[in-house]
Amino acid sequence: MTPDALPVYVQIANQLRQNIETAIYAVGDRLPTEATLSQQFAVNRHTLRRAIDVLRQEGLVRVDRGRGTFVTAAPITLAIGQRVRYNDMLKAQGMTPTKQTLRITELVADRTLAKHLEIELGARVVLFERLSLADGVPLSLASSYFPAQRLPQILLHCEQYQSISQLLHQEYGFDHLRRRTQVSARVVQPRDARLLQVPLQSPILLTESINVNQDEAVIEYGVSRFRSDRMELVFEQP
Repeated sequence: MTPDALPVYVQIANQLRQNIETAIYAVGDRLPTEATLSQQFAVNRHTLRRAIDVLRQEGLVRVDRGRGTFVTAAPITLAIGQRVRYNDMLKAQGMTPTKQTLRITELVADRTLAKHLEIELGARVVLFERLSLADGVPLSLASSYFPAQRLPQILLHCEQYQSISQLLHQEYGFDHLRRRTQVSARVVQPRDARLLQVPLQSPILLTESINVNQDEAVIEYGVSRFRSDRMELVFEQP
């Protein structure tokens, strides 16, 4: 079938796809408005929306209600396997991971923390919160809760490391293993939206993980919030 024989909305989708592939519209750019594109291609808005929907289903654009249509990047894959290796996975996909420390503080275990960390109610817990970026783009927020008695001096060590796996290995001789990870979809909270640079009301992927050492002792309860427009989680068989 010749290009001219294709449905009009497919021809428009092909042209917009070519514009994205040749960086006329770069990742993060907002496409012209519906009115502008409808006039440019001499079609009604219904036809244009069908074209945009083709690109949306391909993962090339996202449509933010009230804000417009934006060019997106290919999703970054994070494998959820036995070992926790976030930085290594980003590097394997050709990206440069960096982290920004947001908070390091000591807490008292409430019922939720005591249950997840398998410690007594009221025991000391250290919270280590980071913003993770790849090539300068924010991808996730991670809150790690550590049992202070099981990990002496953990509060000080958090100030010296960006990699949790490296910290646990070098300071305690511990491996960093997943016991369980639960994934759910949530609406982003205002503070997280600002840090992740996503619109309010955007969906995110939230994971809650119980991580243990080689002796099956719980060493971390982790809560991470991932940008759903940039990340996809893949579960590996043990």
